[in-house]
Amino acid sequence: MLDRRSNQELPVIPAKRYFTIGEVSELCAVKPHVLRYWEQEFPQLKPVKRRGNRRYYQRHDVLMIRQIRSLLHEQGFTIVGARQQLESEHTQSDASRSQQVARQLRTELEEILQLLRR
Repeated sequence: MLDRRSNQELPVIPAKRYFTIGEVSELCAVKPHVLRYWEQEFPQLKPVKRRGNRRYYQRHDVLMIRQIRSLLHEQGFTIVGARQQLESEHTQSDASRSQQVARQLRTELEEILQLLRR
């Protein structure tokens, strides 16, 4: 039986490319039927499906599952609330990446301008 451990107490994710649903279940302390349900509820969670409709999760999927688990079990979010939280984090990270790229581009353009002025 899986116990409710915090994400800090979960096992280290091995250096593998793909994980089966059973392995992810153990790595995240979530039962397989819950993982299949979360796939329907969270559009960010899309494991690769191969022969016989078998699921293969990648490292980013395992990290996403751990984040979902934390939101639901530790922080007390509902499914809808957790979905909204993940979407807002995704939007914020896109905005911060865009700002970082703009700053870097501006710095490079200023350096080019200084070279041209010489």
